[in-house]
Amino acid sequence: MSAMSAAHTFKGQCLCGAVKFSITAPTLWCAHCHCSLCRRAHGAGFVTWVGSAEERFALDDPEGQLCWYGSSEDSRRGFCSRCGSTLFFQSERWPGEMHVARSNIQGEIDRDPQAHVYCQSQAEWITIGDELPHKQ
Repeated sequence: MSAMSAAHTFKGQCLCGAVKFSITAPTLWCAHCHCSLCRRAHGAGFVTWVGSAEERFALDDPEGQLCWYGSSEDSRRGFCSRCGSTLFFQSERWPGEMHVARSNIQGEIDRDPQAHVYCQSQAEWITIGDELPHKQ
């Protein structure tokens, strides 16, 4: 990770490019989530998320391809209706934040992953091989 100015902007998009977004640094956090809902939504062993304050997040969706799915009582997940890319997560548990799938952000950001979260739900076929903290 290189040194970045506080006003650096990170850009990203879905697989087909219909839904684009930007985040102005600083981000709030970056973590690998092992919960079963994230794993199923992304079809992966875990998902790396980047937290952004809502006021530092900008959406560019001129064709209206972003759709939201209520994945639990207090949470929703945003995805592109054209290509199916899962992009965003919001929850009443973290008001004022937009969580963005790290894999959809182009290039480096202002921080590396800082932790593994929801490890109690970790897929039995995943071995965590780093020294990051594990949080339940």
